[in-house]
Amino acid sequence: MDQTLSTWADQLYKAEQSQRAIAPIRDQLPGEATVDTAYAIQDINTQRALNQGRRLVGKKIGLTSFAVQKQLGVDSPDFGMLFEDTAFQDGQTIPFQKLIQPKVEAEIALVLKSSLNQSQHSVADIIAATDYAVAAIEVVDSRIENWKISLLDTVADNASGAAFVLGSQKVNLAEVDLVNCRMQMTRVNEVVSEGQGKACLDNPLNAAVWLADEMVRRGRPLKAGDIVLTGALGPMVAVQAGDEFRVEIEGFGSVSVRFSA
Repeated sequence: MDQTLSTWADQLYKAEQSQRAIAPIRDQLPGEATVDTAYAIQDINTQRALNQGRRLVGKKIGLTSFAVQKQLGVDSPDFGMLFEDTAFQDGQTIPFQKLIQPKVEAEIALVLKSSLNQSQHSVADIIAATDYAVAAIEVVDSRIENWKISLLDTVADNASGAAFVLGSQKVNLAEVDLVNCRMQMTRVNEVVSEGQGKACLDNPLNAAVWLADEMVRRGRPLKAGDIVLTGALGPMVAVQAGDEFRVEIEGFGSVSVRFSA
């Protein structure tokens, strides 16, 4: 099985490098494959990246919408890795030609000041461990053709992660309403996505609790300095070359990103 896992990981890696999407991985997996099988595939490409000298800077949480969970037939989020070379500055231009079929999501990101090592965490633990929060844009990009993904496909594919942008306004969690804060994403002057903090598992901190517990269970606890993308606050939006997006989240300020023509 280990050799086969490497074969599936290679397919996803080559798809990302060549910007050519592949058929769903799930069609190749054995009938007994589970989400742990998919994470084992993700782990292979994570280790490949680390061996290439890429630096891990945090984690992203996906499937934080109850509607999307129902669509994929799951009852929990998933996670992927964030690498330093996929981080872009507020307002920076992302090379569109390096992506396949990108979409953008508006999120709240946490930056940790202490590690989270307990087997079970509370919201209070997350608050105490958080240095500050910022508005963020995540760029998701499936290496699976036409975004025809199952849970196994997206987990194996690093939770469809591609890039992320952090806003420049650092916020203390005590100063914001994480549940009711309103989000608006615009492309030029057109509103393309709207939502609230509670769209992310009723509270983005609930997603962070899930991640902290899951990472301890898998032997990779969250560490001081880690960035945590907590999940989408509204619908994702497809990206075209030359697009520019601006996200405003109540209490968090704004963050923007451009894509090359």
